[in-house]
Amino acid sequence: MLTINYLKDNSESVISALKIKNFDAKLLIGQFLEQDIQRRSIQATLDNTLSELNNLSKEIGILFKAGKAQEANEAKINASELSEQSKKMRLQLTEVESFIRDILVQIPNIPHPTVPLGKSDADNVLVRNGGKMPTLYKDAKPHWDLIKEYDIIDFDLGNKITGAGFPVYRREGARLQRALINFFLDEARVEGYEEFIPPLLVNEASGFGTGQLPDKEGQMYHATDDNYYLIPTAEVPITNIYRDVILDEKDLPIKNTAYTPCFRREAGAWGRDVRGLNRLHQFDKVEIVQVQHPDKSYETLDKMISYVESLINKLELPYRIVRLCGGDLSFTAALTFDFEVFSAAQEKWLEVSSVSNFESFQANRLKLRFREQGNKKPRLAHTLNGSALALPRILAAILENNQTEDGIRIPKALVSYTGFDMIKK
Repeated sequence: MLTINYLKDNSESVISALKIKNFDAKLLIGQFLEQDIQRRSIQATLDNTLSELNNLSKEIGILFKAGKAQEANEAKINASELSEQSKKMRLQLTEVESFIRDILVQIPNIPHPTVPLGKSDADNVLVRNGGKMPTLYKDAKPHWDLIKEYDIIDFDLGNKITGAGFPVYRREGARLQRALINFFLDEARVEGYEEFIPPLLVNEASGFGTGQLPDKEGQMYHATDDNYYLIPTAEVPITNIYRDVILDEKDLPIKNTAYTPCFRREAGAWGRDVRGLNRLHQFDKVEIVQVQHPDKSYETLDKMISYVESLINKLELPYRIVRLCGGDLSFTAALTFDFEVFSAAQEKWLEVSSVSNFESFQANRLKLRFREQGNKKPRLAHTLNGSALALPRILAAILENNQTEDGIRIPKALVSYTGFDMIKK
């Protein structure tokens, strides 16, 4: 959420910048500016009224001590009227502040100046390619056929237990899934990330803090009786650890990681590119989150990108990194880089990670601040996060790219985790 002062001082530049996200903020910012004028007017009148009431209270005491009871009682009547006026003004102020907040939560984060123009993922800009493209044998198959042939993931059983988009992993499929999770967590620990196991359900305040609510409410599973939400990513509970917290500058950067199942309704997404593991309602992911000094957050973003790239290289997968255009950038992000791996049997690129800098947008919603040495007033921190990595499409690419006539080869980096180097029929 953008701060009130920033919006007041930069309203025209915000309107212009948000056009890159294909968002017309003119009406909302106009409403905000009108309401902010009203807020300041009510606040000024309230302050004057409270000051007058305070002075009158002192005067009443002096009048009683001087034996001027009648004048004191008249002053008490005036004080009572001022008190009622202040109550009404407080209610007006609360209503205006609530309206302003409702406006602010509808305004997206400002894109970084390097975000390219564009309307969809077709307009994203290639940063670089990496890895070696595999050469498959003649009868190579897509992963949804491979998992049936090797009996390692069962979609029909998942559909029976729950519904579409909830697969059951079994045998080598379950072991490979667990191997990937442990590999990613061990790599994160070596990189200096502290591991957490957070709750999979969060409250409304947590969903608001990271920007999932109200923007993505329809995409989250909602336990209505308790008003809890199933997490769409570990970013939500991990970042909310620091909600309403003032950190010391010496504690930055904070580097956290967590493995969690993730739950997404994917409303409206079904019917395109959804076969097999390409799109699920429940999937596993290892997330990395950083809280950083504003002056160092883009340097940190570069390091996080390099780290995710190292993971994909160790898995021996061909990949590309793209800078998201304005139309593909999320509501909360200022700058995002997506990692895509090439799935050889499908002959398509699959997104497996997004690494983003949210600048102070989430921190303002979270009231996540830090105090610099020698500065009494705390500043908003910057938050960043990345998938490191999301498993379903990584698993799909491993299965497809490493299939041979003798079985499916396991990348060397995972063999010590799986306990086998080949999935055989």
